[in-house]
Amino acid sequence: MANREMNGRGGQPVLSVDNLKTYFFTDEGTVKAVDGASFEVRAGKTVGIVGESGCGKSVTALSILRIVQSPGQIVEGEIVLRRADDEGKREEVDLVQLDTEGPEIRAIRGGEIALVFQEPMTSFSPHYTIGNQIVETIQLHQDVGKGEARNRTIELLRMVGIPRPERRIDEYPFELSGGLRQRVMIAMALSCNPKILIADEPTTALDVTTQAQILDLLREIQERTQMSVIIITHDMGVIAEMADDVIVMYLGRVVESGPVDEIFHQPRHPYTQALLRSIPSIFAEPRTKLPTIAGSIPHPHNRPSGCPFHPRCIEHMAGICDVHAPQLRPISHSQNASCFLYHEPEAVTP
Repeated sequence: MANREMNGRGGQPVLSVDNLKTYFFTDEGTVKAVDGASFEVRAGKTVGIVGESGCGKSVTALSILRIVQSPGQIVEGEIVLRRADDEGKREEVDLVQLDTEGPEIRAIRGGEIALVFQEPMTSFSPHYTIGNQIVETIQLHQDVGKGEARNRTIELLRMVGIPRPERRIDEYPFELSGGLRQRVMIAMALSCNPKILIADEPTTALDVTTQAQILDLLREIQERTQMSVIIITHDMGVIAEMADDVIVMYLGRVVESGPVDEIFHQPRHPYTQALLRSIPSIFAEPRTKLPTIAGSIPHPHNRPSGCPFHPRCIEHMAGICDVHAPQLRPISHSQNASCFLYHEPEAVTP
């Protein structure tokens, strides 16, 4: 399987996503938000999931935590969490097979896998202090008293750089700036020592200075705790700074994956190449137009036949790319691409 190639560089996978398909069944038709995504997250490493808005990045994160809202549902695939049981033995749990409201998945959410949402203001209740909300999270997953949970909350706020945490703990979300709310959201995510942290657009709507501080904070915490991180973004600069491995998604599919250095220095898929060309460069000629990707992401009810990217691809081959759907296949010992530029015609799937 293509995504297994990523492990040749060391590090045991703690999470494996295999052929994940999450569809939304609406009156207008079926939206294939995630359509066969496969990748792995290695212990203590960061996986960056990148792509334009509407490529299925956030739905992938919601699928991992089993919090996709109706009319969406996982229709196929596996999401395997690898962990140690109470006796220290290694075990594998397929999250897809768990009851979305059952005690096991509820213990995993926030306990073993935590999520930092894109917009903290919509994630916190405006009626309770930030301290109350973090204390509640701690007590939900750990057998501790309210006093101990409050002390733990103050330490978490201090760890993520909240000034005067003893006072801030009793403030409401609207009393904090966007950067401080994002730090509080990270503190809540870390409150139960998760093995995997999913950060969904953690720097969106923040100024450049605050963005850098949040990314530095995530990197520092990861080095300290050795947790795995999945960072979801459309910003290739964030991916370059944070990721060890990169997953490039387009229209619900993984079109390229590999180590961050190979993705940036030797991108193979035309979509990845186009994303990288669109990044502003300090070495570019002044007053020159920034390259853009032609066209736009197709409407979810009007998916193109064959390769989903072929209508926008400058490399597309008539009679092949518009007819057949390429599969994610190895093109080196650690890099995979879903493109007929690297696969023989007989390997195509109608």
